[in-house]
Amino acid sequence: MSIGPAPAGLRRRLADAACRALLAALPPAQRAWGQAIRCEVSAIGDDTKALLFALDSARGLLPRAAAARLRHSLASLTGDGATPVGDTFAMTILEAALHRPRAVGIGCAIGAVALGLVYMTIAGAPPRYLAINAGALLIGLTMLALLGHATPMARRAAGGLIVAIGAALLATALLGARADGAARWISLGGLTIQPTSILVPVMLVVFARTRTVSATAGVALAALAVALQPDRAMAGILLLGLAVLAITRRDRLIVAGLIAAAIAFVATLAQTDTLIAVPYVDQILYSSFAVHAGAGLAIWTGLALLLLPAILGWWRNDGDRGTYAVFGTIWLATILAAALGNYPTPVVGYGGSAIIGYVLSLVGLPKVATVATGRASRTPDVRREELSDRHLRIGIA
Repeated sequence: MSIGPAPAGLRRRLADAACRALLAALPPAQRAWGQAIRCEVSAIGDDTKALLFALDSARGLLPRAAAARLRHSLASLTGDGATPVGDTFAMTILEAALHRPRAVGIGCAIGAVALGLVYMTIAGAPPRYLAINAGALLIGLTMLALLGHATPMARRAAGGLIVAIGAALLATALLGARADGAARWISLGGLTIQPTSILVPVMLVVFARTRTVSATAGVALAALAVALQPDRAMAGILLLGLAVLAITRRDRLIVAGLIAAAIAFVATLAQTDTLIAVPYVDQILYSSFAVHAGAGLAIWTGLALLLLPAILGWWRNDGDRGTYAVFGTIWLATILAAALGNYPTPVVGYGGSAIIGYVLSLVGLPKVATVATGRASRTPDVRREELSDRHLRIGIA
């Protein structure tokens, strides 16, 4: 027995039910649209056409209704009492992000590592590689949290830290594991790490904030270490980072460190670099596209994320642009080195050292951005900072 078409009364009732559901979903400011649609539906004589019009209207308006209610909920959660910053969710998150440079950097680190895992999964990397990268991210975030809760370092303590970093890098050059004539690694529990990838970025961002004679001596020790290893990429990163710092903050101690870095870089150029490319580590900016277009896109997007904190900080925060410039230069130079030679592709490629180094270098970015406004006071608005922090956390969630 065949089933005939649905009774006309059922289609009309369904159309009316769709209109009622739309009215219930719309916020008060948009309910006039719902009423107009209901009147239009009642004026359509054909029940099928009326039902189709009601469903099509609901399809177009329900996403807007959901977005409006989400913005209202966000305003309630943050305690604003009104939809914050430009009445758009995206602008709210952007404004909050611009006030929390370090939080943005953490989000970029997580995103870049995740995209690197996507690349390695597509490329067929061993599961152990994925676990090492994920574990390095957790280690880096834990160490950053510990550093973030510590009291700001005194100038003498910062100088001592940089000297310790320089000494550790020099010890690696003299006693570290060797491969093809280079001594850049140390072995810990079966894992091989590259100390320069972890320590040089941290050293540069600390030196950007605190410069003493002892800190400059530590930078010179690091320059000597990368020259002896030899590590042309790290020597170039050290040179470019100090050059940008010298441009933004003229200081005799910076110039002294810059001279040491320049000598180290020339020394690495005079030595032959015979290291071959390692799968999932070197030259993957190009080889990833041969694996799959999605893998290549993941690599390039992840690398772009590494530079985002510096770009946003430079644009928003003109009171501390030197720090952002140094941070951006470090990671741009690291990316360029990976593009030009057989050097590790940072964060998105296999290897936990660069991941830990990137996360730890975020300690150089301020937790809360301040904006210089001529001669006006630069004291931050505490209430606005609290709201921005909540906006950003809710947006990330």
